[in-house]
Amino acid sequence: MPGLVHVVDDDASFRTAIERRLRLAGYEVVVHSSAEELLDHLPSGEKPACVLLDVKIPGLSGPDLQSRLNDLGSALPVIFVTGYADTATTVRTIKAGAEDFLMKPVSSEQLIDAIKRALARHNAAQSQRTKLSGFRALLSSLTPRERQVFDLIVRGKINKQIAHELGTTERTIKAHRHQVMEKMRVHSFAELVSIAERLGLIDANASRD
Repeated sequence: MPGLVHVVDDDASFRTAIERRLRLAGYEVVVHSSAEELLDHLPSGEKPACVLLDVKIPGLSGPDLQSRLNDLGSALPVIFVTGYADTATTVRTIKAGAEDFLMKPVSSEQLIDAIKRALARHNAAQSQRTKLSGFRALLSSLTPRERQVFDLIVRGKINKQIAHELGTTERTIKAHRHQVMEKMRVHSFAELVSIAERLGLIDANASRD
C-alpha cells in the first residue's frame, strides 16, 4: 500500500466514489462523515497518511478541523476537496498549512498528484522525527560532565577554554571529548554541531567563537 487516506465528507456518494477511486490506485482508505468522527479515531501517525477534507460539513467545519489537528500537534497533511470555496477560506487554510485546495469535481490525476505530494511530505516529516528521537536518545546517554563538555564544544570552545571553565585539565577534557564523539556516533566537530542545531540547542545562525 502506498499510503493511507482519510476522507472526511458528509456527502455519502462522494465518499463512496472517492474511496473506490483511491482503492483502485492502491491506497488504503478510511471514510468519515464528520470531523468529529475523525477526531474520535485520530490516526496514530505510524504510517504515511493524509486527510481529504471538505470545507462545509455539519458540526465542526473543515477549516476548524484543520485548526484542531494543528492544536493537537498532528502531522497529517490536509488536502481540501470542496465544491464551495472563497478566497478568504482558501487563504486561511493554506496559511494554516494545507497541502492543496482542490475544487470538485476533481480529476483522478489531480487528486492522486496532491495525495502523492502530501504522503511524501508526511513520510519526510516522520523520518525527521525518528532521526531527532535518535539524537535525543544518544544525548541522554551522556554523563552530566560529558553533557557540559558537549554544550561547550558545540559553541565552539576549544579544549583549553573548556578545561578552564570546568576547572579541570585539557587532558581530562580530551578524554571527555572522545567519549562524547563516540556516544553521539559522530566523526567530526561539524556533525556534532549539526546535531545540536537540529535539536534546537544552538542557533544555526549564531557565530561560533
